[in-house]
Amino acid sequence: MSKLKKTLIFLCSSIVLVVVVVILFISPITKYLIEKNDEQYTGRNITMGWAYVNPFTGYIHFSDLKIFEFKSDSVFFSASGVSADIALFKLFTKTYEISELTLDQPKGIIIQNKTILNFNDLIEKFTSKELPDSNQAPVHFNILNLKIIDGEFYFHEKQIPINYFIKKVNLESAGKYWDTDTIAVKFSFLPGTGTGDIKGDFTIDLKSLAYNYAVVIHKFDLNIIQQYLKDLTNYGSFSANLDANVKSSGNFNEKENITLSGLIAINDFHFGKNPKDDYLSFDKLVLAIKEVSPQNYIYNYDSISLKRPYFKYERYDDMDNLQTMFGKNGSNIEAANAKDAKFNLVIEIADQIKAISRNFFKSPYKINRLAIYDGDLKFNDYSISEKFSVALKPLNVIADSIDKSRKRVNASLTTGIKPYGNATVDLSINPLDSSDFDLKYHLQRMPATMFNPYLISQTSYPLDRGTIELSGEWKVRNGIIASNNNLLIIDPRVTKRLKNKDAKWLPLPFIMSLTRERGNVIDYEIPITGNLNDTKFHWRDAIFDVLVNVFVKPATTPYRMEVKNIEKEIEKSLSFRWALRNSVIVPKQEIFIEKMADFLVHNPEASITIYPQQYAIKEKEYILFYESKKKYFLEVNNKTLQSLSGEDSIKIDKMSVKDSLFVRYLNKQLKDSMLFTMQDKCARYIDSGIINAKYEQLNKERVNAFVSFFKKRGVEKSIKFTEGENIIPYNGFSFYKISYKGEFPESLLKAYGKMNELNDEKPRKKFNEERQKNRNMF
Repeated sequence: MSKLKKTLIFLCSSIVLVVVVVILFISPITKYLIEKNDEQYTGRNITMGWAYVNPFTGYIHFSDLKIFEFKSDSVFFSASGVSADIALFKLFTKTYEISELTLDQPKGIIIQNKTILNFNDLIEKFTSKELPDSNQAPVHFNILNLKIIDGEFYFHEKQIPINYFIKKVNLESAGKYWDTDTIAVKFSFLPGTGTGDIKGDFTIDLKSLAYNYAVVIHKFDLNIIQQYLKDLTNYGSFSANLDANVKSSGNFNEKENITLSGLIAINDFHFGKNPKDDYLSFDKLVLAIKEVSPQNYIYNYDSISLKRPYFKYERYDDMDNLQTMFGKNGSNIEAANAKDAKFNLVIEIADQIKAISRNFFKSPYKINRLAIYDGDLKFNDYSISEKFSVALKPLNVIADSIDKSRKRVNASLTTGIKPYGNATVDLSINPLDSSDFDLKYHLQRMPATMFNPYLISQTSYPLDRGTIELSGEWKVRNGIIASNNNLLIIDPRVTKRLKNKDAKWLPLPFIMSLTRERGNVIDYEIPITGNLNDTKFHWRDAIFDVLVNVFVKPATTPYRMEVKNIEKEIEKSLSFRWALRNSVIVPKQEIFIEKMADFLVHNPEASITIYPQQYAIKEKEYILFYESKKKYFLEVNNKTLQSLSGEDSIKIDKMSVKDSLFVRYLNKQLKDSMLFTMQDKCARYIDSGIINAKYEQLNKERVNAFVSFFKKRGVEKSIKFTEGENIIPYNGFSFYKISYKGEFPESLLKAYGKMNELNDEKPRKKFNEERQKNRNMF
């Protein structure tokens, strides 16, 4: 027994020793053989720190593994550790099974140049060029229990170019058997730069490409979109992040074969010329989806809401801000959509959204609530001689129960109009027929002076007074229109003609005399009939009013002149208007200032406070244009500022800011294709400090010119100036608001009394209520 025991111990020790020796030697041998024959078998250089191979259990571990790019010293793939368990006994049944594969801190880089990928050589190397022998038993491959721990993966696309990566990639999968087509994965990762995280699970049938997934996304930075937009735009910046909790199933071969539910929110969206100048932005777009299935004609949303959307549309001399960005008539997008165009993620997303929404109006759609909150829509027109600007803010749209099963769907829009005014729109529509709807709208308290840039450009005459109101009701059935629309302009008044080579000439005062009624209003009913494809405007009321004015108004001229004179008496006693970029007081204005001075002389206890209401934006625009033209004039005529004559100043003033030689000169001097407007070009050409100094000087000259009349009477101490307020005036001009302390001038009190009498008379009484609403605006 003792001898047998010793023999067994010897045998066991020998076996253990052999195993240890084999393991100790096979590991470095394996490392040596891999590093020696790497290029022969893979075409790539492979290195590792150390290797551990256990041929008895099938366990393999490579430490600090690096696989290099093809014929390059750049690393294609690396990992701090790669571990695998191979099922050895299954090798005898021609089944190669990795029962567990773990990649610890892997780092991979994919590089694409057109259709060429940096791993194409590996695909070609390991793709069999011989047809399989049908007489041989097939070889099976199983890869099970796959894990990736803290991975980092990069993608570089050289054409666009794209540089993007994700980090902290963790992935777990039960793997795939050779006789199954389905693989399931749990994953999570972070963006390489920016905020957020994504986690979820994904299942795909590799044969049919059917899939389903559940994913939770938290504030995930969408900066990769910025890089793909470079292929679509000539310039621009983009930023946004994504929240989502979504479940979906579908098939990659069919875009419409998708079923989706959950919550999607895009946050802090900004897209525009640069990070400080947005064309489109919003705080949050939220889609709460009960179920969407385009293939099954199901569109069931709990709610769709958009918070604080902002959109800016600008017109330039040749194009608009969207065409300068996306190419004329969207040529950049057309090129990106061409059949031979390279992959673009933005185009793919757009195509997927288009496919998902294609059957929306054919389906029994349902949206419990659709809302837009606190919107801001801006329109700027730089194509005319001076900037025109208007905005809808705050814009709110509410629509509840948008359901195709309902008889009517109701929606309402309310908005402010900047700089002044407001609007409401109420819509009731048949969800089964978009040509069946009722519409009611009302725009009110809009200053007519807001449209001075167009009036000056087309007629040479600006307005300094007037309020626009537009309202109407539409009833449309089967596309047939029955509507009544009312245009009301209260107290429009034409001011002095501006002579400029930019401006066309039309006799606006004469036109006004024909279109304006006795009560100093333009009040037209404009019915619109026909159908949605061929509308017909009926101008009978307007033509009739013109004919009446031709024959009736001459007889009422004394009445209208009395109203006009009293209006001026009141206005000039309470306000003093300045022509833009001008400090000259004209003779008619001198009379009223002298009246105020005389009033203070005869009423020592009274005083006057002046509140300067400064149209700074427009004043500085006028100064900017003049100074730019002046600098250009001096340079091309080799003149100095000291030699500039009064005649030269008149030429400069009348010169068009759109003069082709001037524009060509600025373009040559500035050489910046991102300056789209004359305002931008002149602001680059002239230092802002000069404009600000000229503006301050203008305000001082106005104060001195105004006060000089009171100094002559020795009552300048009774005049007090407050600090100027920068506003957009309702009358379209900078002015002094005048406030009396103590006694009021008798002429002003009489004018007020007389105006009240006139307002109660028939020609003006009809619109007295509207005038009361607007009286504080002037």
